[in-house]
Amino acid sequence: MRVVTLNYWLAVGVYEVTFAEWDACVSDGGCEGYRPDDRGWGRGNLPAMDVSWDNAQSYVLWLSQRTGAKYRLLSEAEWEYAARAGTVTTYSWGNEIRRNRANCDGCGSRWDWWVAVGSFTANDWGVHDMHGNVWEWVQDCWNDSYRGAPADGSAWERGDCSKRVIRGGSWFDDHPYLRAANRERINADSKDIYYGFRVARTRDP
Repeated sequence: MRVVTLNYWLAVGVYEVTFAEWDACVSDGGCEGYRPDDRGWGRGNLPAMDVSWDNAQSYVLWLSQRTGAKYRLLSEAEWEYAARAGTVTTYSWGNEIRRNRANCDGCGSRWDWWVAVGSFTANDWGVHDMHGNVWEWVQDCWNDSYRGAPADGSAWERGDCSKRVIRGGSWFDDHPYLRAANRERINADSKDIYYGFRVARTRDP
C-alpha cells in the first residue's frame, strides 16, 4: 500500500477542461494558437480532446497568466485522491461499474462517444467524470512503480519524462481502465481523441 499525505488545500476542476474553455484560450492569444479537431462531433461543453501533455501545459500557463492564480495539472497522487473522494473502492461509487455512472465501453450509458461534462452524477466531493469520458493527463513523469515516489502529494518529476501519466480511462475503453488505481503511460507529445485534462491549484486555507 502506498501512503501519501497532502498537507495543503487543493482546488480541483469540477469538470474536465471543455472545448469552450480551450477556444477561449486560443481567442485570447494563448495555447500556442492550437485548435484541436473535434472531428465534427461538436465543441462547447464537450471535454477538449486531441490535446497532448505539452498542449495542456500551454493551457495552464495561459490560465495562470489570465487569472493571476497559479493553475497546473494535478499530480498523480492528487488525481487519485480526488477520484476516490474518500473511498477505498474500485470506483468512487463502489466496486462494480453499475449502469449509467460513467462514460465508457460497457458502462451502460446511452452514449457511444465522449459527452458533455457533468452528464453523470458527481462523486461525493462534487467532482464529475473522474472515471471515463476522456483520459486525463497528470503532471508526473512515468515510472514503472511507486518505489521512491513523493509521499507529500507532489508530482514525480523524475523517471521517463518523455512519457507522462494519464488516468481515468475514456469513452472508448472497457471499465477496468476506469479503476481509480489504474495508470497508463503516453508520450508527452501524443494527441488523440481519448486524451483530455482538468486543472488544479494549491490554495490558501
